[in-house]
Amino acid sequence: MPPIDDSAIERILFVTAHPDDLDFGAGGTIPLWTAKGISVSYFVCTNGDQGGVDPSVPRSEMPKIRQQEQRDAGKVLGVTDVNFLNYVDGHLEATIELRKEIVRAIRKVRPQRMVIQNPERNWERIFSSHPDHMAAAEAAMQAVYPDAGNPFAFSDLLESEGLEPWTVSEVWVMSPNEVNHVVDISSTIDVKLKAIRSHVSQTAHSPELDDRVREWGSKNAEANNLPAGSYAETYRVVATA
Repeated sequence: MPPIDDSAIERILFVTAHPDDLDFGAGGTIPLWTAKGISVSYFVCTNGDQGGVDPSVPRSEMPKIRQQEQRDAGKVLGVTDVNFLNYVDGHLEATIELRKEIVRAIRKVRPQRMVIQNPERNWERIFSSHPDHMAAAEAAMQAVYPDAGNPFAFSDLLESEGLEPWTVSEVWVMSPNEVNHVVDISSTIDVKLKAIRSHVSQTAHSPELDDRVREWGSKNAEANNLPAGSYAETYRVVATA
């Protein structure tokens, strides 16, 4: 099933585990959407406190650093609605509490499209299967179905906060094991790289990173029969309504 045409999309919600996850996964797709006037919102589940490589930076400062980096990266891609749930980095689990937080986010943003990480382990690229990534993705899918559109699920969100049920029409899974949709990001690869480089604490020590990201994008394009010289991001689009 093809995705809903962008012309019918007004709002998109991202739910990811860490600051920088969505820039690596969709940093070329997001500016294509914001350029069309689509409103994009981020909800990042953890505070990012296990990130960085400089041991002289106090752990207590890392959440502030990484959250500002995510805001800076968002501005590069045309996104200003950046939110953090502030769970401890490395400790994320698909709990009922996290699920409720994501339901709250869905009912506030009321997105037609939601973008999440891959809830399945990738045995070919194990480093992409961080437990936090899979936990955030699993909780997000549970929040989409069955909860966000059910007035009897987390009824206090409706009764106390006035958050009406909302059904998300489709979910896009970033970098899935099984791809069914590809976005050509050849025109935005440089913008993606700039957004990734906004995460200074994570990337300043990697001079080869731009080349690596281009290589990933090129391989995605080649594997999905895009013209030579193209770059792409991959997704699994799931109808949820």
